[in-house]
Amino acid sequence: MQGWAAAYLGVAIVAEVIATAALKSADGFTRIGPSLLAVAGYGIAFFCLSLALRTVPIGIAYGLWSGIGIVLVTLVAWLVHGQRLDAPSLVGLGLIAAGAVVLQVFSGGARP
Repeated sequence: MQGWAAAYLGVAIVAEVIATAALKSADGFTRIGPSLLAVAGYGIAFFCLSLALRTVPIGIAYGLWSGIGIVLVTLVAWLVHGQRLDAPSLVGLGLIAAGAVVLQVFSGGARP
């Protein structure tokens, strides 16, 4: 993956994680600050994802975006919102993370 595409994808992932975490605090869009953060975060996420898609195949970009995003959102939910993680959820998250690594490291479709 080219440098700028990886940077755009990284920003898209972080923005999506921030936006998703803000949704919990937005309380059904009844709190203005977290609601605005969620909307702005998703806007940035989709914009940066669209820039990454200029050079990264959509299946690879979306697989990394969603897989890494799931793991990071779960980590934020655990740290910030007190979500409990049991053994099956940890195994599942590990499999998702492993899938993201396989896509990036071993997939020929990850290279333009």
